Amino acid sequence: MRLKRLRAGSGSLKSVLLWSLVPALVIFLMIAFWLSSHMLRAQINIAYDRSLSGALRAIDHQISTASGGLSIELPYVMLEFFELTANENVYYRVMTEDGLADIGNQQLPLPDRDLVSGVPRFYTADYLGETIRIAALARVMDPPLYNNVGGRVIVLVGEDIDTREVFIQSMLLRSLVRDLAFVALVVLIVVFGVLFAVRPLTRLREELDGRHHDDLRPIEAKDIPAEVQPLVAAINAHMERYEQQARRQHQFLDDASHQLRTPLTVLRAQLGYALRETDLQEIRSALKAMQEGLDRGVRTTNQMLSLARAKEKSLFDTGEGLERVDLVALGRDVLKDIRPVARAKRLDYGMAGLDEPVYVWGQEWLLREAVVNLVDNAVRYTPPGGVITVIIESHADDARLIVEDNGPGMSPADIEKAGVRFRRGRAGKNTTGAGLGLAIVQTIMQQHRGQFLLESDRPGCRAILVFTRNLRA
Repeated sequence: MRLKRLRAGSGSLKSVLLWSLVPALVIFLMIAFWLSSHMLRAQINIAYDRSLSGALRAIDHQISTASGGLSIELPYVMLEFFELTANENVYYRVMTEDGLADIGNQQLPLPDRDLVSGVPRFYTADYLGETIRIAALARVMDPPLYNNVGGRVIVLVGEDIDTREVFIQSMLLRSLVRDLAFVALVVLIVVFGVLFAVRPLTRLREELDGRHHDDLRPIEAKDIPAEVQPLVAAINAHMERYEQQARRQHQFLDDASHQLRTPLTVLRAQLGYALRETDLQEIRSALKAMQEGLDRGVRTTNQMLSLARAKEKSLFDTGEGLERVDLVALGRDVLKDIRPVARAKRLDYGMAGLDEPVYVWGQEWLLREAVVNLVDNAVRYTPPGGVITVIIESHADDARLIVEDNGPGMSPADIEKAGVRFRRGRAGKNTTGAGLGLAIVQTIMQQHRGQFLLESDRPGCRAILVFTRNLRA
């Protein structure tokens, strides 16, 4: 069944959502963690550098050139205090920019770029096989040494970065654990959100799976996401069309079994009678009766097929097969076809009304079937020597094809129930037929968005086909 094929596809919506959202989310969070780790490292370095800058300023305040030489007071006491604070080895170097005076750890490396007076610079360098963080500051000597006006003194303070790195790693580890927990939480939220979002679709699938194959009731759109409701509406429309088609098929089978069972039974009985009979005249009579029965069966079958085909059409909904049909030419063609039967009954038949073409939109073969049924009814019910007239009228709002006869006419009750399948009026009790002709006409006119009207003066009857002008899909 087509509904089951709708559930098949290259992949489920749930899988598509999870495989698109979860990896993208993980990648995004990994990038966010990488950026946050770099920012965290930068922030920790800034905090440690501020502490190193404090030691640098403290040593700078203890430097003096007032005695005519470069001197520094209590540097070791301050360095010991700083080492206790930093939990690492601390190094210092105080020198003049020209290198004539140099105090402390004289191998402590200078920065690779010139220093700006009063602005500390931080950099990482190797010292005695260890990686250390150094803060450097240059300022003008006051008073100058050796009459070197404008000369500067340079102060360097360095520390091992082991403790700093251990602290940074511990902070990064905490951040990683926190971010992983956050990633896991977000992934779980996304997974549960996707599963919750597709639950209505799962219920929809379960509902369809649990239905019987001929259960074509509309699907309830309750609790269905708005994005899926158009699909549900399309499925409901498809099931409605399928149900209508199935109903027409069942109706056709019921009609066929109802209408053909009796003629076939009669034919079988007549055949058995003919086989048992030895009189050639009786056999001929039986064969003639069988021929008439076959003719009635063929006509009934053709009418039922025409009725079924007419009901399957939806002309002005799809626009397929529409053409301009000339009612005048159509009426003339149908009258030509009934010439042998009309002459046999000595009927006076012909056209009246307009001679110029009167066009309507529709399908020519369907309209021909409608007119043939009306003219055939008129021929059947009009007594020998009667009159049948096909009249074509054109008005501002509609065009009309009228089949008029002077037969026995129809009672108001028969007119009211005209078009009901297999029902024949009182006037038809003495004629052969299945009672499908007017039902076919009624269905064809409904397909052409027109009207089928009956009028009777008793005697006489007028069958009118009304077409709306300029109607097109």
